[in-house]
Amino acid sequence: MNVRRLIPSTALAGAVALGLVSLSACSGSSGGADKSDGRLDVVASFYPMQFLAEHIGGDHVTVTTLTKPGVEPHDLELKPRQIGELGEADYILYLKGIQPAVDDAIKQAGVANTVDAATLTELEKHGTEVGHDHAGEDHGDEEHEGEAGADPHIWLDPVKYAEVAKGVGASLEKADPDHAADYRKNTDELVKKLGALDTDFERGLKNTTTRTFITTHSAFGYLAERYGLEQEGISGIDPESEPSPARMKELQDIAAKDKVGTVFFETLASDKTAKTLAGDTGLKTDVLDPLEGITDKSKGADYIEVMRSNLAALQKALGAK
Repeated sequence: MNVRRLIPSTALAGAVALGLVSLSACSGSSGGADKSDGRLDVVASFYPMQFLAEHIGGDHVTVTTLTKPGVEPHDLELKPRQIGELGEADYILYLKGIQPAVDDAIKQAGVANTVDAATLTELEKHGTEVGHDHAGEDHGDEEHEGEAGADPHIWLDPVKYAEVAKGVGASLEKADPDHAADYRKNTDELVKKLGALDTDFERGLKNTTTRTFITTHSAFGYLAERYGLEQEGISGIDPESEPSPARMKELQDIAAKDKVGTVFFETLASDKTAKTLAGDTGLKTDVLDPLEGITDKSKGADYIEVMRSNLAALQKALGAK
């Protein structure tokens, strides 16, 4: 992760201390649906976690997210009030390695029912091969269980996201056993939808003119691996890292060799480098959404709809037959 985007540790420590002062009476929630309305108070770190919590929790949870619509998740700075809310939650769902400031605050909050989605599936390394993205790129805090540089973008693979959904469902059953049957039912329904999405991607991308796509940053490693595609990121895992002139030249060569016709950019990060590359090579531009947040610019109202828009964009760019 680019160090420019991290909150200074002293500032974060002060904010955490401020936020936790008001929580001395509760010292973190012990979990369970103990609020006056009987619902589980769930805090999600950013949209992909919010989506799971809302769909699996259903009527038995109240979900708040630390990352508001339109905010680039990596850039999130927590306010003392938000850190205070963390400590009062019944259940926290986050993804370690995406938001270092959130990772640190959650660790200090000490909530019993805290679930790291990265532990619910297997993380892999993407964007580090020589000639494909940025070898040796420093991903800072993107480390999970000793896996330095592990790619945290697991939600962009419907199969891995379904694995995470199952784990979230099981953890909600444990946190709120009185409603276990409903959590199980909701999980099964969501997993079924994700299975259908996977089938559509597999069929829709089976026969294409090219298997290579160029995107602003390397968020789509799991998706590319799942469906036999080659992702070429202008930046690495970090969407704000600047590509070298040599990398831009390499991408021009790749575009010509692999018959790439489109450069993808995203809604929450700058499209400057994508448009520069497209202009230099005469390529088109389009949106491939990493689904880190839903805004009025998103091509869909939720995860499923935006992923289907991503599929349509890939089919068009890759020349699906």
